[in-house]
Amino acid sequence: MRPLLRILGLWRGRAGILAFGVLVSLAALAAGVGLMVASGGMVAGMLAGGVLAGSLLAAPLLLRLLGPARVVLRYLERLVTHDALFRALADLRVWFFRALATGSAGGLGFRRSGDVLARLVNDVEALDGVYLRVIVPLAGAVLLLPVLVVVIGRTSAWLAAVEAVLFGLAAFVLPALAARTAAASGGALAAAGADLRIACLDALQGMREVRVFAAEDRMRAAIARHEATLLTAQQAVARRSAWAGAAALLCAQAGVLAVLAAAPSAAAAVLLFLAVAAFEAVGGLPRAGVAAGQAVTAARRVLAAAQAKPAVAEPAQPASLPVGSALRFEGVHFAWAPGRPPVFDGLTLEVPQGSRVALLGPSGTGKSTLAALALKVVAPQAGRVLLGGTDIATLAAAELRGRIGWLAQATHLFDDTIRANLRLALPDADEPALWAALEAARLAEFVHGLPERLDTWVGEGGARLSGGQGRRLVLARALLSPAPVLILDEPCAGLDAQTERAFLATLNEVAEGRSVVLIAHRLTGVERLDRIWRLSNGRAVAAAG
Repeated sequence: MRPLLRILGLWRGRAGILAFGVLVSLAALAAGVGLMVASGGMVAGMLAGGVLAGSLLAAPLLLRLLGPARVVLRYLERLVTHDALFRALADLRVWFFRALATGSAGGLGFRRSGDVLARLVNDVEALDGVYLRVIVPLAGAVLLLPVLVVVIGRTSAWLAAVEAVLFGLAAFVLPALAARTAAASGGALAAAGADLRIACLDALQGMREVRVFAAEDRMRAAIARHEATLLTAQQAVARRSAWAGAAALLCAQAGVLAVLAAAPSAAAAVLLFLAVAAFEAVGGLPRAGVAAGQAVTAARRVLAAAQAKPAVAEPAQPASLPVGSALRFEGVHFAWAPGRPPVFDGLTLEVPQGSRVALLGPSGTGKSTLAALALKVVAPQAGRVLLGGTDIATLAAAELRGRIGWLAQATHLFDDTIRANLRLALPDADEPALWAALEAARLAEFVHGLPERLDTWVGEGGARLSGGQGRRLVLARALLSPAPVLILDEPCAGLDAQTERAFLATLNEVAEGRSVVLIAHRLTGVERLDRIWRLSNGRAVAAAG
């Protein structure tokens, strides 16, 4: 239960409204049970005639009060508890996303996107049942048990003991056993769900290649296999839930039979109605135990993803940002994993402040790795990376990345407006600043011609824009950032030759005053550069301009 308690600890900020929801739920439960007892008293009074004539006078008044009260309280309970839960889950998702982003500055790393999505959606959703289906009804069970014992104990002590045992089995023992077994098998269910999501995402994202190579049947077969595995795991959980529910139902029926067999006829109706109401209130707890077991597994998976340590630890006492922005790699040794060939073996190169430098080399020579090192996404095993003469290992990552702008070959455009995509670089940028960035990227005229201008939606991944327009939009976003250093990692990837030359010509004009590091396979001849470095065998070699 420790992972689940850790998740519940994240809801401390919502403790007030969550507790209020429990109190309202208990009030609604009390009104419902009171309504049933009053009804039983009225029946008992009619059966006993003069013996319980007082019940015939009090019961109608109680029914008039408790009936509307129960309706109002039940509505208020749903309103408060669901609102509290949705707020708590929103906090959890924000926490999870922030933790994931902190530990994955360079992307998802070795995590598959489908698995991360399953944890962000499925596993977080599995935790919503903890409050509504476990904590709230469990609080009601804790309240009902002493009421049941005290009220029935006035009539028969041994009957109260029998009802207490049966109620305890239905409300506490069976749910605990169900949670234990569900937690043991919950990993298989979660893994099967993640595998199915991964397979579906792979098929959708690679739909073009699937169609080109006529692999639709193979992809469908793979998805069907994962779906069958998930169905098998779900059926196993459903069987456990059904057995737990059936056992709870038997306990409830046994409790009713015990009252009918042992209670005096004059009090049988009251006790019977009380027993029915009490067991009905906890009838869903055994099935909720299964949900709790699944929630334990979900909590473990969420914490495992969120608590992964970042590749580069933050310094205990970050140094102040330097004034200068010269970038220097000094004797850098780096390999992506132990035992793998080193990407850099004593690399040394310098990007003077305000200069324009190109890094050339074929795939696999470490051009993008150099950007990752400069952005402190990874750290060298030996050597140093300096910004303005200060080792970036001593700088806070967030402050460092505020000084270095990055334009990757696969930069993402969100399915949002042009305005929102631009403000990713500078959230408080005003409209003149946005238009200035678009003007610098030679995209302002195009955006002015759109009916909704800055509020035009670009589509998923910029699908509503051409390749050149999309690249210019991400360039405008990079230019909107005040960072004095720009790292452009294959900025023309996927563009035709004419669009590439026009893009680079624009870049020559708009980055004046900033240090520019252009990472490319080759040069087109239109770049304006101060120095060219070629990467080879883990080292940088100065090339002729």
